[in-house]
Amino acid sequence: MKQPFAWRAAFVRGAGVLCAAAVSVAGVGFAAEPVRAGAASIAVMNCGLIDDNAAYNDAETNRIQQARIDMISNALRAQLDASQRYRVADNGRAADLIGRLGATQDLSTCDNCARQVGRELGVELVGICWVQKVSNLILNLNLRVKEVASGKTLFQRSVDIRGNTDLSWRRGASALVGLLIEQAPAGSPVDHAAPRR
Repeated sequence: MKQPFAWRAAFVRGAGVLCAAAVSVAGVGFAAEPVRAGAASIAVMNCGLIDDNAAYNDAETNRIQQARIDMISNALRAQLDASQRYRVADNGRAADLIGRLGATQDLSTCDNCARQVGRELGVELVGICWVQKVSNLILNLNLRVKEVASGKTLFQRSVDIRGNTDLSWRRGASALVGLLIEQAPAGSPVDHAAPRR
């Protein structure tokens, strides 16, 4: 196991100590100094939710979970942009396309849909995020990054969290960002910008 990584200031707002949320990640490291020059353009789709207990949820539970999905979707975009490794696109410019695609498909499981959005926004990469909730104690956050032009998967990782709270979700999102920055996909536009220790 690598030594614990030091979070940059852009990533630690609200994060605190990872062990407090019992975030479990295999092989986590952190990158050296961020580099804006040559940063890759990326669009990050809104995260999806796979809830194994959805049939038992009441309206308030659904409202809280949707708010958390929106929260971590925005957190991923903000932290990736703050890292200076990525230039994050504003999905609002593809709102009509996203609306049409989302009316008939789950966008968190439709990689081709994400690539269509990426082409609409003129970015190199697109991120697809989803949360699987097994119970209030066991959840995992997932992120897959694909190259828009080729459809090649450049990065895919999962972070386990323990505890269904705003704080634990935010820490999970921060851990995913750390993994992506540390482990810039081989052959990706930013592979040269992520030196490893």
